[in-house]
Amino acid sequence: MNLGELEKAALQYFWSHEEADAKQVHAYFETKRGGSLNTIQSTLDRLFKKGLLKREKQGYAYVYRQAMSKDAFIGELVADVTKDFFKPTDNALHAAFTSMSSSLSDDELSELEALIEQQRNNTRSE
Repeated sequence: MNLGELEKAALQYFWSHEEADAKQVHAYFETKRGGSLNTIQSTLDRLFKKGLLKREKQGYAYVYRQAMSKDAFIGELVADVTKDFFKPTDNALHAAFTSMSSSLSDDELSELEALIEQQRNNTRSE
């Protein structure tokens, strides 16, 4: 998925704020980045059309919120990138994790193992 710098920044904003309209997002970025309210409105609309934000009309404005968590988004990015380089019969996920895990510390690997075990337990209880 292709995202511009402002789109990435807006996603970060919504991962740390529950909801906001374009004016609130503009006020947040105005001191950090500058830019116009129209630019923010266009950015939020693009993120909505890409399925990365949800929106609801409240009065004259849309109120936006994240459509997925940061972890879910990163997972989709990894899946999207790997499908471009591997055939369906290849185990792209294993290749990605093997490559990434070689740079992790023992503590990070232990944390990853714990998260995998937690996910296994969640899947079994469903």
